[in-house]
Amino acid sequence: MRRRGRGGMRVNLIGPGKVGRTLLRRMAGAEGCTLQDIFARRPEAAESAREFAGAGRAVAALAGMAPADLWLLTVPDGQIAAVAGMLAAQDHPPAIAVHCSGFHPASVLAPLAEKGWQVASAHPVLSFADPARAAAQFAGCHCGVEGPAAAPVSALFTALGARVFAIRSEAKALYHAAAVISNNFTTVLQALAQEAWAEAGVPEEVRADLHAVLLRGTVENILARSPRAALTGPAARGDLAVVAAQEAELAAWKPEAGALYRVMSAMAARLKETGQT
Repeated sequence: MRRRGRGGMRVNLIGPGKVGRTLLRRMAGAEGCTLQDIFARRPEAAESAREFAGAGRAVAALAGMAPADLWLLTVPDGQIAAVAGMLAAQDHPPAIAVHCSGFHPASVLAPLAEKGWQVASAHPVLSFADPARAAAQFAGCHCGVEGPAAAPVSALFTALGARVFAIRSEAKALYHAAAVISNNFTTVLQALAQEAWAEAGVPEEVRADLHAVLLRGTVENILARSPRAALTGPAARGDLAVVAAQEAELAAWKPEAGALYRVMSAMAARLKETGQT
């Protein structure tokens, strides 16, 4: 590992979006971590992130960033490789580079690895819609880490309050797909259910209450028991006539919803019978 400053590991950050801003605020108060430079394509974004974190220094160019022990690349997934290439082209001494994509493995940082950098990925499993809220909720969140530099990266994220676990690099895409299903698709299904209730003429105030009661009850049952034990409904009961009628009704209203209902019903029946979807 590279030489550390008096305050511990020196950290630079590129791409202060929602994830980046969350980590900046956590690093600003963490022991063993010195937050240094923040770079964004728009200088005002870097300055805004610095103000949000209450620490660090906004810089206008990659070349102007100070040497660091660890560089966080919290840019969108599609930009990681390009940013790694741009950073590799600079005259910075080799250090540790880590990105926070849930999908890409550490190998996407190959331009830096070829220059002698240590690389890793760290994926905090948390909603970053509101960076201030995410920073407040960060302590105790799970964080999947993989790559050659997993050990020092795990130490940093542990210091930020995360509960770190290892991910196999070759399984990164499947791991992230599971997170999308658990989080994002749950949100989509709730929106679809509310749209269907509206189409069926259920009053708005009743829809809100139905949504809250059913969602809370479902979550509590799954957490207290298991998906298989918590599952109810026509597919779980084997009521094929009801499943077929509801699929047809949904397909007439919204074809994608009908197709989804058919697939989900088949998976629900298998889950109830075997414990696997």
